[in-house]
Amino acid sequence: MPSESDRGGVARINADVDRSFRALLGRVHVERGIGRMVVLLAIASAFFAVLKPGIFLNPLNLQNLMVASPEIGILAVAMAFAMMTGGIDLSLVAIANLTAVTVSTAYTAVAAGDPAQAEAMAPLILLLGLGVGLLGGAVNGFLISSVGIAPILATLATMQIYNGLAIVWTGGKTLYGAPEALAAVGKSTVAGIPVLFLVFIVIALIVGVLLSRTPFGRRTMLQGANGVAARYSGIRGSSVLMGTYLLTGLLGGCAGLVFLARNPTASADYGSSYVLLVIVIAVLGGTNPVGGYATVTGVVLATLVLQVVQSGFTALRLSAYEYAIAQGVILIAVMVFDQVRLRRRHREAPSTPTSIVATAAAAETAGAEGTRAPR
Repeated sequence: MPSESDRGGVARINADVDRSFRALLGRVHVERGIGRMVVLLAIASAFFAVLKPGIFLNPLNLQNLMVASPEIGILAVAMAFAMMTGGIDLSLVAIANLTAVTVSTAYTAVAAGDPAQAEAMAPLILLLGLGVGLLGGAVNGFLISSVGIAPILATLATMQIYNGLAIVWTGGKTLYGAPEALAAVGKSTVAGIPVLFLVFIVIALIVGVLLSRTPFGRRTMLQGANGVAARYSGIRGSSVLMGTYLLTGLLGGCAGLVFLARNPTASADYGSSYVLLVIVIAVLGGTNPVGGYATVTGVVLATLVLQVVQSGFTALRLSAYEYAIAQGVILIAVMVFDQVRLRRRHREAPSTPTSIVATAAAAETAGAEGTRAPR
């Protein structure tokens, strides 16, 4: 059994880690994601508004921009949550497509016999789709938290499985049909703002509160920042990881419903380029690629920045390949800027959770060796 001094040493380490971790979050929470994205959003909007004011500032173009943001944004928020634990979820788009295929198949099967009954059962059918998303997330969570497979490998494998299931299910064809209520949500606006965009904001707010205002969010942050400190603090890493991937699976299911709301069709290969895009958005929004922190507000703003750039490129009649180049340039520029700031911050305040744990552990080891009786 550990002695009182050992327990006291662990307690001091945990206290130091907690203080350092909170100070680190306080410094970077706003700076990394929100501040820079506000600046980039303003610059991008002003740039394209000056070059193509008649097209870019057209109310229809702005409305289309807001309609296109939710499906990407919801997936990016889910990706940020997974990356905050030090992992990743490559299966998000596959889960979204499998959800859309499930809902479309169930709805058309019921509607073939009685369209009115299919509409009456729409809430149950939508819940079935969300259940598919949760199930996909549960499989990921089990493989990562219980079996111990690395997240990138586990979700790469499940991405292939979910895509394969959707292809076998649909025969490689596009499915048509979705509840009319869902399609109506995709076409509705409130004061000129698409309802889908408002749904995206509500989902982002809920996840943001979960991340910053609940014990689960704090445990998830600490797990990603320092797994050793989290274990000494009594945090069960397996429970945190399972909860994280259940949440990302549910958000993937929500994105699948948004797919259908925008266009009542479902296919196994929809949004095949979204995987890399949502990773770019999550990192741009302030998510630490190696885990520890994320800002949902930053991810929302990063989503809008890339949608503005895409809309501006379309107005300028530039190709999708040039837009992909712009994504890479923006990501590299932001990461270089981050590295410069991080090195400057380390020179000014070198104490970090990892260095504190390492220093404290080394000191205790040295003390133990110093007090060891000579032979």
